[in-house]
Amino acid sequence: MVTGRKNWLFNDTIAGAKASATIYSLMLTCRACGVDPHDWLAHVLTELPQRGPDADIEDLFPFNFAAKDGPPAENTT
Repeated sequence: MVTGRKNWLFNDTIAGAKASATIYSLMLTCRACGVDPHDWLAHVLTELPQRGPDADIEDLFPFNFAAKDGPPAENTT
């Protein structure tokens, strides 16, 4: 939270603040599930454009990505 405090000063709109909070939440969910955020984001950003606007995207969530790829990695922190 302290790291983001200075960055959040520059959220000029409510929509920008919500977008930042969403990304922050997804990255921390990756960490909690033992998923590499970079790998997960690369997968999601290649998969989403191939789906229609009403497509089910639940399988793209970090916890489902972890379950699909096997057991979560060891937490080293």
